[in-house]
Amino acid sequence: MKCKTETIPNHRVAYVRRVGPYGPENIKVMEKLKRWAGEKDLLKSAILFGIPQDNPETTQPENCRFDACIVISENYEIDETISENEISGGKYLVYEVNHTAIAIQKAYENIFLAIQNNEFEIDNKTIMERYTGDINANPYCEICVPVISK
Repeated sequence: MKCKTETIPNHRVAYVRRVGPYGPENIKVMEKLKRWAGEKDLLKSAILFGIPQDNPETTQPENCRFDACIVISENYEIDETISENEISGGKYLVYEVNHTAIAIQKAYENIFLAIQNNEFEIDNKTIMERYTGDINANPYCEICVPVISK
């Protein structure tokens, strides 16, 4: 699993939220966002984020929130069919992972051990999955873990 340190800027995003256990249902939320973005011609050079907002070890599964987001420009006017938010930038460890459910789950299991053995500790921001480029052809996603130096 490749890893790099990156400073991610703040991003204005349009998003769709799902509340419930994390898993395959999150894919439907991302598909809904991509349909909306496709209708608005926003997918050509898109940056998408999948953001699990809650820790499933401390939040009941039925209360876990998942946001599917697309970066939009500061002046892009959204409509009432989508929500808007801002992603907080900063220093992140970025792990490149095969875009399969098994690979992503295994990566999450290994990332926290890797960080403990590193010069960083996890910052109090959400972990994000980032998808860039041709989303349908790109076999990778990036897991972005917010960190601060020890």
